Amino acid sequence: MPLTQAQQASGIEATETVPPAVDLVLGASACCLACVFTNPLEVVKTRLQLQGELQARGTYPRPYRGFVASVAAVARADGLWGLQKGLAAGLLYQGLMNGVRFYCYSLACQAGLTQQPGGTMVAGAVAGALGAFVGSPAYLVKTQLQAQTVAAMAVGHQHHHQSVLGALETIWRQQGPSGLWRGVGGAVPRVMVGSAAQLATFTSAKAWVQEQQWLPEDSWLVALAGGMISSVAVVAVMTPFDVASTRLYNQPVDGAGKGQLYGGLPDCLVKIWRQEGPIALYKGLGPAYLRLGPHTILSMLFWDELRKLARQAQHQGT
Repeated sequence: MPLTQAQQASGIEATETVPPAVDLVLGASACCLACVFTNPLEVVKTRLQLQGELQARGTYPRPYRGFVASVAAVARADGLWGLQKGLAAGLLYQGLMNGVRFYCYSLACQAGLTQQPGGTMVAGAVAGALGAFVGSPAYLVKTQLQAQTVAAMAVGHQHHHQSVLGALETIWRQQGPSGLWRGVGGAVPRVMVGSAAQLATFTSAKAWVQEQQWLPEDSWLVALAGGMISSVAVVAVMTPFDVASTRLYNQPVDGAGKGQLYGGLPDCLVKIWRQEGPIALYKGLGPAYLRLGPHTILSMLFWDELRKLARQAQHQGT
């Protein structure tokens, strides 16, 4: 069977027996579970991406150097619990964004859109964009909380929030409701490319692994292998947008709620390229892969296994 047919067959089989509402719950749950394990990597990645903001390489102090040293630096500065900074906001973001994303993608599969040429990638991108918009306030707060640390280790602007609710209240009071969606212009493209790569490559990679018959067809190892392949594509296309998104969310704002460093995604990308060099668009690549890789693997594995359980429960009930 050609790969595209296998991909379509796999998608049809899954969506015929799992309603979109169930996919919403399963997708959100799977990604929240993955977030618990990968949030420390997100903290390190955020610090590395903010380090040396708009400064030429070699002209600024580097309190964070590499993945292992950065983990140790965070633990020394903030304690071991500091590696889970922003976890509550991260869980809120994963639940909102991925609930919407998997729900919309499941609707597209149910409607047969993913069976069209390029349909899987388009559906993944659109579903990701909608999810990113809904979850943007949570990601804004998560980024700002994870950047916060003691003065000696601080990188990027420090917002001094005390909690998730306190941060949301402060932003609402100072900038109005629109302030909660500041930076969404960078988040939507970020998740669009990541979601399209993840959902498209996971589906096709899993079908390809099944065709090779290296592993039992119903084994969780099939989903694990598909997630490992998918994570490479996700990190490759997503990291420049991820760096820009982190900068846009964390930048200081003026009294009118306008960003003081960047005017939007294109302006941010151009300034990083010109002032820090093109390699800066891949700042934090190591932690980004170590975070996105396991997160992609775990979330897609959990999602796939939960869907199997849901299908089995439906079959037993009929």
